[in-house]
Amino acid sequence: MSRTIIDIHVLHSVPPSNLNRDDTGTPKTAVYGGVRRSRVSSQAWKRATRNGFKELLAPAELGVRTKKVAQVIGDMIRELEPGVTPEASWELAKAVIEAGTGSKLVVSERKPKKDKESAEEAEPLPPESKYLMFLSAQQRRGLAQLAVEGRTDIAGFLKTKENKDRAREIADTRHSVDIALFGRMVADGADINVDAAAQVAHALSVHAVENESDYYTAVDDENTEEETGAGMIGTVEFNSATLYRYAALDVDRLADNLGQGMDENADAATPVRRAVEAFVRSFVTSLPTGKINTFAHHTPPDAIVVKLRETRPVSFAGAFEEPTMAESGSHVRQACERLAEQIADVEEAFGEQAVATWVVRAGRNTAKLADVGTPVTLDGLVEGVGAAITERWSVRR
Repeated sequence: MSRTIIDIHVLHSVPPSNLNRDDTGTPKTAVYGGVRRSRVSSQAWKRATRNGFKELLAPAELGVRTKKVAQVIGDMIRELEPGVTPEASWELAKAVIEAGTGSKLVVSERKPKKDKESAEEAEPLPPESKYLMFLSAQQRRGLAQLAVEGRTDIAGFLKTKENKDRAREIADTRHSVDIALFGRMVADGADINVDAAAQVAHALSVHAVENESDYYTAVDDENTEEETGAGMIGTVEFNSATLYRYAALDVDRLADNLGQGMDENADAATPVRRAVEAFVRSFVTSLPTGKINTFAHHTPPDAIVVKLRETRPVSFAGAFEEPTMAESGSHVRQACERLAEQIADVEEAFGEQAVATWVVRAGRNTAKLADVGTPVTLDGLVEGVGAAITERWSVRR
């Protein structure tokens, strides 16, 4: 059976900015094609994409990734059973989380501070996971309901194989859209890991870059004319770049991830289509917000090429192994020319023709991509990809 793969290629010019910095505050870079390029990590862009989901999907369709999972589920337990104290709800949450995920929760190393007006200790802190735990809204609600059911003797309740299996099943089904897309790793419970349906490449500039440094000063508003000098001084590093961004989405794996826990007679096309449309729109329009108040780098992409494939994902990063040169014109124009040539050459040489191609572009420098696929607007792109997914699923059914 043929696969359903969505490839997303984006050319995105960003003015002076520091979207994604390392531990020293320097914009991240990488060497490719023998020259240093601007780089934005895949983690940074996945985070920006996930943040975009908040405006596109309902809270019930999204997950929460946190160490404070006992506190989160404890809050739900108290909503379901108002008479439970915070401390008791945390212990109930701890028990069902450990049963469901295999992870051990521990009390935070942060010490509760003493009240300065009293000799009594402040309220104890809830236990935390040793690492970030990713759970969907339905998984959190299900574990909270299970805890309430066994609240009179939670240890005895979870000793039974039936109830322990129920906790495990809750944690391993009803995945949220973001878990289905980006996956989940549970170090102490590998059997409930979720393989990601989406793969996101590190964004790289199509040209060589050199990081620059901005020396700035700030004036003390209360200084008199006699008081000279700055109130503070500092530096911030930045660069500017035309980035090639790429992501691949395995729609079949996405459907499998979303389908766990669904009624076998349910129509998978609707949730899968919603997830695909949300991913396409959020990935292409999102932007990491590092130092955004300093640089206001609110630029939309210059060009977007999305391809529907039946064989395998294909990145066209090789088009930019030889860096574009500013001396010979616009980086965007050269990048569009390179990308159009690479698409044609690779698809012909390797027989990787796409089932469908959509192109969103703006500005005269993107003209070379006009004939690569069907020209659409951003809304038309999202609608077109979504309709293609629905059509393919209706044929399967």
